[in-house]
Amino acid sequence: MDYKTVERWITANRVPHRSHREATAKLLGVDETYLWPSVADDTRAAASSRAELVDFFASRSAVPPELWRSLIDSAETSIDVLAFAGQFLPEIHDVYRIAKRAAEGCRVRLLLGDPNGTAVRERGEEEGVGLGVAHRVVLTMRYYAPILDSGNIELRLHDRTLYASIYRGDEMMLVNAHTYGAAAAQNPVLQLRQLPGGRVFDHYLRSFDRVWANATAVNNIDDVISQFKE
Repeated sequence: MDYKTVERWITANRVPHRSHREATAKLLGVDETYLWPSVADDTRAAASSRAELVDFFASRSAVPPELWRSLIDSAETSIDVLAFAGQFLPEIHDVYRIAKRAAEGCRVRLLLGDPNGTAVRERGEEEGVGLGVAHRVVLTMRYYAPILDSGNIELRLHDRTLYASIYRGDEMMLVNAHTYGAAAAQNPVLQLRQLPGGRVFDHYLRSFDRVWANATAVNNIDDVISQFKE
């Protein structure tokens, strides 16, 4: 792209075409509304973003188990999980079905909290369960251990404060909000569908990618568990 064109975006306060906005925002790792706030008022974009909301559940426990299973079973290209523990998922969905999706070419990214990290410990204190969250992370890793040698499956650990857990299967996503002092199962869930022109799905996906980029890859779960400090 011509540098003079980009210069006019800055000096003349010009708003580029949507495809250029999206490409630039992706390159910089930010939402396009951060670079060009005026596009937030775009009627079509606002309508598309509202249409991305498929359903709303008052708590994670209100989400039907069938929906969680279909999120995994229907995925063909990408399965992404971002949580502290997310222990419920391997308990309601056979992990070998995740391995089956991976064997058929689906990329699986599992992103859990570091049980020895500050964020997990603080979350446990906030929920009033002490090391309970850290113990749930360890148990979740044990669930996933048998499938990590499968191709296309990667596990990483993060030490980040989470404002929402993210569960994505291709163009469908379940976002579990976090609130202070309440366990994830007690908090609301948004069911989102990625649509052209919508911003909400991509907003959460960028958040996932930022945490993923700064997380630590796990090659041997037993090594991580052996380092777990009570």
